[in-house]
Amino acid sequence: MTFLSVNVNKIATLRNARGTDKPNLLNVTQDIVTFGAKGITVHPRPDERHITQQDAYELASWLQKNSPTVEYNMEGYPDERFLKMVYEIRPHQCTLVPDPPEVITSNAGWNVVNTKQQLITVCEQLKAWKVRSSIFVNPYDVNLNFLEALQEIQPDRVELYTEMYAKAFSTQNQKKVTEVYKNAAQKILELGVELNAGHDLDQQNLKDLIENIPQLKEVSIGHALICEALYEGLEATIKNYLRILCR
Repeated sequence: MTFLSVNVNKIATLRNARGTDKPNLLNVTQDIVTFGAKGITVHPRPDERHITQQDAYELASWLQKNSPTVEYNMEGYPDERFLKMVYEIRPHQCTLVPDPPEVITSNAGWNVVNTKQQLITVCEQLKAWKVRSSIFVNPYDVNLNFLEALQEIQPDRVELYTEMYAKAFSTQNQKKVTEVYKNAAQKILELGVELNAGHDLDQQNLKDLIENIPQLKEVSIGHALICEALYEGLEATIKNYLRILCR
């Protein structure tokens, strides 16, 4: 079974838009867990435009005390500030993304060849802290040089960047793009690295992805889930995702 990790960045974005505590991020997260999600994802960016440092610590504390089996996934660029938070919080998983602070969302995978030594160092740190490492990669970058570098980096998992898959879904390019993802996934799995996926996944395209890559351990979904919840309600939306993932 593939776990659903709900990215709660958009809840924080909505709260921050008015400078108040509505919606209350912790209360919404508690409801998401009650509705059956097995993971919570946050991306505490330096400008705190959605998740703040305080949020990251408060959510971690609540999950550790009340729902320790629900996985906490912290996503971010591994600068000194972010790694200090990871060290102090010790989430279940740390997803490393290569994007600089000014980008709207994570929209590129790591160039693992050029950043190999940096990623080796960070993944070794995470292993010492008993935090699962995951690195964000573009399946179109998977070639021999990529795989050789990945084998040296030795992350626990790779998160497949799924924007291209989502854009191709229900178009004449769907089969071709899906094959790229399947082939990349198989080559990564052969190295003993587990798989996650995320970016632009929704109720329409998720089922096809997990049917083609059933080895996926986790999908991280935020933007689409919150958009769908505006019409369906948060509980119904999460339960719809869980039905898809139970396959």
